[in-house]
Amino acid sequence: MGKREDIRNIAIIAHVDHGKTTLVDGMLKQSGTFRENEQTTERMMDSNDLERERGITILSKNTSIHYNGIKINIVDTPGHADFGGEVERVLKMVDGVLLLVDAFEGPMPQTKFVLSKALKLNLKPIVVINKIDKPNARPLEVLDKVLDLFIELEATDEQLEFPVVYVSGKTGVAKTDIHAEATDLKPLFDVILENIPAPSGEENAPLQILVSNVDYDDYIGRIAVGRIERGIIKNGQNVTLCGGSNNVNKNARIGKLFTYSGLKRVETAEAKIGDIVAFSGIAEVNIGDTICDPECIEPLPFVNIDEPTLSMTIGVNNGPFAGQEGEFVTSRHIRDRLFKEVQTNLSLRVEETDSADTFKVSGRGELHLSVLIENMRRQGFEMVVSRPSVIYKEINGVMCEPVEHLVIDVPEEYMGVVMEKLGLRKAEMINMAPGNQGYTRLEFKIPSRGLIGYRSEFLTDTKGTGIMNHLFDGYQPSKGEIHSRLRGVLVAFEAGEAVTYGLYNAEERGELFITPGTMVYEGMIVGVNAKNEDVVVNVCKKKHVTNMRASGSDEALRLSPPRQLSLEQALEFIADDELVEVTPKNIRLRKRILNKEQRAKFESKMK
Repeated sequence: MGKREDIRNIAIIAHVDHGKTTLVDGMLKQSGTFRENEQTTERMMDSNDLERERGITILSKNTSIHYNGIKINIVDTPGHADFGGEVERVLKMVDGVLLLVDAFEGPMPQTKFVLSKALKLNLKPIVVINKIDKPNARPLEVLDKVLDLFIELEATDEQLEFPVVYVSGKTGVAKTDIHAEATDLKPLFDVILENIPAPSGEENAPLQILVSNVDYDDYIGRIAVGRIERGIIKNGQNVTLCGGSNNVNKNARIGKLFTYSGLKRVETAEAKIGDIVAFSGIAEVNIGDTICDPECIEPLPFVNIDEPTLSMTIGVNNGPFAGQEGEFVTSRHIRDRLFKEVQTNLSLRVEETDSADTFKVSGRGELHLSVLIENMRRQGFEMVVSRPSVIYKEINGVMCEPVEHLVIDVPEEYMGVVMEKLGLRKAEMINMAPGNQGYTRLEFKIPSRGLIGYRSEFLTDTKGTGIMNHLFDGYQPSKGEIHSRLRGVLVAFEAGEAVTYGLYNAEERGELFITPGTMVYEGMIVGVNAKNEDVVVNVCKKKHVTNMRASGSDEALRLSPPRQLSLEQALEFIADDELVEVTPKNIRLRKRILNKEQRAKFESKMK
């Protein structure tokens, strides 16, 4: 077996917001990847708008740096549990991982999830304690917690002897001794070269590549990304596509061949074992397929991707304002877009339903599904979306539902209300420990459906100070009925423009979602009722004109600021008989049945 000493492949794994993407920026800058005068942005790896706005990484990215004549390929992975499908397949391309942990927060649920995957694949870990420049950093305590986590995940003795680097990604410095002075990231580069094994395999053997990602380019079509397990790949080479979930077996030809340099794809004539390459020319290629030499067809095994746990329906917008704000509004547009998404978004499933206008979409969590809807909305699509519901499974004759491990950090004065609310949602407490600076850490097992709609309530109950993280934990027997929303809604009586007078009268009933001047239609939800029943309100009602007008009486009507719902909050808020109407310009809530009489008939039938 030969080794390629001039290359190293590593992935960066961490919990959301522990600073992976910022650290990669620092590594790119200090390895001389950019020319002195080149324009660089913050968090260069987060390429899509949504990633920049939310400050999260959704898609895994590849990049490379050169240090001391050695090429280090770095793959940045998402830290969010909903994108777990992305993490697993990225780890198939690398020989080691940088486990990044925040020097104040310590290991979080997601750190555990990603680390367990890496240890199972026997990858060499390097622990990087990041954000040591934070005023409340406690790096040595955090290191003890990381060690406990390795022991809990039954790491081998060899894996337990991990090297540790203390870093500040923001200021671009690293050190292996917490008390030493730090000037740059060189110590981190050195630790990577010393500890991460070089890729091994036979260069003269027949070609074999496992496809772990698929990209799409409008000019050259599908681009497969993977690591060369053995052999050499050349531009224009004849290959066989085999294995994968569909067990294909098909001859094909490599089009253009690329490797990564910095953040760019660079064309190359050939690449060999250990290289991470991207290539075009194979239209049918899917994630998990193997590309091999036609003379030696040996498919590689592929990681099973976690199954979806939540589903919702996405359908054509059939409300009165349909087609006014978006450009893609027909069922064919929506269908094509959803089926295109499935090709690169591994943990997503799309199925046709009895109605030609509606599709069932299943994914790994609310964030996973809402990111897809938000992307479609920005691309000009209009649609209506139902409330997410969990996917039940029958195991040994028992109906089971997905359960999450929920970790909450909350100031002591809000513990009571949080525990009471979670009790109603069938959560079982499994641990309670004092946290840092007056916070207490509570851990629960909770049915996934108990979490739907809880985040906004949690933030209200803790006045914005609580932190919650959750992770899929497996299936357990169904926990019975859970009451989610305890309040009814205010529903518009007729189509028209909302006016201050009508809204002022409606506001006595509860809290509004809209402002004067908003166009409404019959059946649209304009606010939330203080009581547990739906009320029809006329927000377009103007004041009767009389001869006698007290000057200034209209101006005296003061409305409270309305509650603005984000897409995620809207999806969590709605009940089963309601929909969210999503267009490029607006997010509206509405009843499934818009007409009041028809709605009343339907409800009496259901009773």
